[in-house]
Amino acid sequence: MTDFDSSTGVGGLPGLDPVTARALSASAARLAYDYDYDTTFPASEVEEVLLDSYRQLARTARVTLFLPTLAERLTRERLEALGATRGLIAKRVPEVLFVCVRNAGRSQMAAALTRHYAGSALHIRTGGSDPGEHIHPEVIAAMKDIGLSLDEEFPKPLTDDILAAADVVITMGCGDRCPYVPGKRYEDWPIDDPDSAPADQVAAVRDDIDHRVRGLIASMLPDLTLPAPR
Repeated sequence: MTDFDSSTGVGGLPGLDPVTARALSASAARLAYDYDYDTTFPASEVEEVLLDSYRQLARTARVTLFLPTLAERLTRERLEALGATRGLIAKRVPEVLFVCVRNAGRSQMAAALTRHYAGSALHIRTGGSDPGEHIHPEVIAAMKDIGLSLDEEFPKPLTDDILAAADVVITMGCGDRCPYVPGKRYEDWPIDDPDSAPADQVAAVRDDIDHRVRGLIASMLPDLTLPAPR
């Protein structure tokens, strides 16, 4: 198990409190169990990604109690992306990345709707050019109105490894802050930010995204029969 020194820190994280250090150590141990370092990633790289994930999430967090758990989840996503990009992990289905500024509204709604319609036929990720602290409550409510939950989701930073693994990148409102990588399919969806909007406007944004998601899936998976709109 990785031993995180709470006094000096590692990977650019000085002064970790003992509870956080123990939690990150436990995360490192779980990642060591789940990933075979000899054939996939060296332990030092996994630790580096874990600590970088923690550091990026901590930039906007007011409450840090659950940050080690969220950092572990983000690290798993990033390792899967790295493995797919390097050809170490088989890419079984196309990967779609939804990006907005905060990763707290539009991109989260698009991801949830795409998962609902496409199931396991697409691999969905999200990211934010300037991720927020939490998903907008009005967005969570609007998705619950159509039977989809965002309770387990959280804003994530847009990292180079996640971007590199994507086959299709959908941007919503981040403009020049969304990096461009040649060779990928890009679409920009001009959709209003639902942050602090009244319920009817958030519902309209959701329905606009729903329509665009169905079109995206139809273009990528023409043989897939889509269920009725939510």
